[in-house]
Amino acid sequence: MPASRRLLAATLVATAAFGLAACGPDDSSDQGAGGGATAATAAPTTAAPAASPSAAPGKPAPSGKPSATGAPAASGEPEGFCTHGPLPAGQKWIYPVKGTTTTTLVYKETKDVCGVDDVGFEPVGADKTAAFAPTAKGHLRSVVAAPKDVNVADVVKHINECIATPGNQKGSYPCSTGDYKLALDASGQVVELWERPHS
Repeated sequence: MPASRRLLAATLVATAAFGLAACGPDDSSDQGAGGGATAATAAPTTAAPAASPSAAPGKPAPSGKPSATGAPAASGEPEGFCTHGPLPAGQKWIYPVKGTTTTTLVYKETKDVCGVDDVGFEPVGADKTAAFAPTAKGHLRSVVAAPKDVNVADVVKHINECIATPGNQKGSYPCSTGDYKLALDASGQVVELWERPHS
């Protein structure tokens, strides 16, 4: 019998040892307290990549479209194209309005607004006027028709058709969204007017 008792005792000791090894030491008192130095130093290396949206797996990278500064937009800043490029002296973006004739352009100044594919222009302020120079010319542009260089009478006809019926595709030329680049000479007369095509 002593041999069987020894065998039983050895089996019980072995079973208890396996049970303790499987459970591991009780570290619950170390978690969240001073004993977790290894976990605390490891946490930043695993958390840092997740904090960066471009490095996080499964998340799309930031759009990279220029903001007002031309750099990719940071969190909370507008995304898209927000500022137009510099223009030569005497040129500016304008919005022709009602009252434009073959002798006088009536327009509003514009301010830049953020757009998805390109900067946008929003009319602002009171109406302004500028006389057309005798040699003034216009350039009509559309995404649905070939560019067309025209005289003042034709550009004025087009402007007035588009003011009366925005988005008109059946007049003298397909309408765009209404913003034009204007060139003035030293005396303040309009010498050239370019329609800006939009999709």
